[in-house]
Amino acid sequence: MLELTEAARVTAAIVLLTVVGIESGGVFLVRVVSGAVETTDFQRSFYRAGHAHAGVLVTLGLVCLVLSHATTLTGFAGWLASSGVLVAAALMSGGFFAASAGRGRTRPNRWIGLLWLGAAFLAAGVVALAVGLLTA
Repeated sequence: MLELTEAARVTAAIVLLTVVGIESGGVFLVRVVSGAVETTDFQRSFYRAGHAHAGVLVTLGLVCLVLSHATTLTGFAGWLASSGVLVAAALMSGGFFAASAGRGRTRPNRWIGLLWLGAAFLAAGVVALAVGLLTA
């Protein structure tokens, strides 16, 4: 039987509850695509990307959380391996939505920086986990 730390167990439970939020984002996307919410082509593409990144990265983040228990990583490297992708999920999806917020927007605003910060957490998290798994 897989043994998770208390912190990992609580983190996984909280992350699973975020799926309800991602689901509500899907309902919003249906409203956007059906024309019930007025958006630009740019906003529609960013909303879709934000929703997709949230779902995929939350799933990958849960896998990373579990796999991190097969490493000997501790401290910041251990945290990055177990939680970096989950941080990326929040930052990247949030970046897509925040960067496209505002009536009639056709280009990203300054919140696009969240997307790039999230991409850095994604890369660092998967690299830390891969190194941890290879050296365990």
